[in-house]
Amino acid sequence: MDMHFTEETMQTSHGSCRARVYRGASLLSPPPVVLHLHGGSFVEDSIAAGEKVANALAAAGAVVISPEYPSACLNPFPAALEAAYAMLSSMRSRCPQFAHKKSMLFVAGEEAGGNLAAGLALMARDQYLTDLKGQILLSPMLDPCLATPSFRKFCPQSSAQSIADGWQQYLGERSGLTHPYAAPGHCTRLGGLVPALVITSDECPMRDETQAYAERLRKAGVPVEIHVLPGRAAWLPANAAAEQNWPSQEKTISGIFARFFEQAGAKPTKQ
Repeated sequence: MDMHFTEETMQTSHGSCRARVYRGASLLSPPPVVLHLHGGSFVEDSIAAGEKVANALAAAGAVVISPEYPSACLNPFPAALEAAYAMLSSMRSRCPQFAHKKSMLFVAGEEAGGNLAAGLALMARDQYLTDLKGQILLSPMLDPCLATPSFRKFCPQSSAQSIADGWQQYLGERSGLTHPYAAPGHCTRLGGLVPALVITSDECPMRDETQAYAERLRKAGVPVEIHVLPGRAAWLPANAAAEQNWPSQEKTISGIFARFFEQAGAKPTKQ
């Protein structure tokens, strides 16, 4: 897919950070603006880690801002979430700069970034940030217990240890007092959130917690769309089979993203 990005330094009330801005060859009208948060078990600080999903969002017709955020290695919760919320807040007034004055604002993330995206949706509701129009969660890390059947079955021991370590570093001293923004899977107040697009895969370690969260959102009255892809999603820690499947997965999820944006009010550009 014809895609490119530029790198910019973004200024927010929380300070400055480096970000990639992705644009595809064809934009929706008006183009959605998406704050995308990459995965990496809370400790990966490279924005390149999220380029697969960022490209797929851009291919769906969105303008995608994918920033660095503080690694949990030195900055436990709520550092990353607060930095991301400052970015989201600053983007409200910058939609015309990136896209169009009528562009809608979304948040998206995979794995640890999916955790942050879900936390941001909760914060936006609680702090009355009404500009946010939707949340896109791909295999989000929502439950630090790591005890679901899908996690035990599909997470290799090496990955399980890195995910457990990432959770421990992210939660820090608050690990015994899990905040709902830190572990949205344990949040008991889900009503009033923006519509959610939730995507996982059959062989995803986070499949069960992802599906459980989607169902709890639905029961709380939140509009939810969930998709379970076959096999293993290639935005998860890489393996050869998943990498080979990525071209078809990218096409599939880009179509899912585009329909989600169109349901919110964006329209395909007339050729």
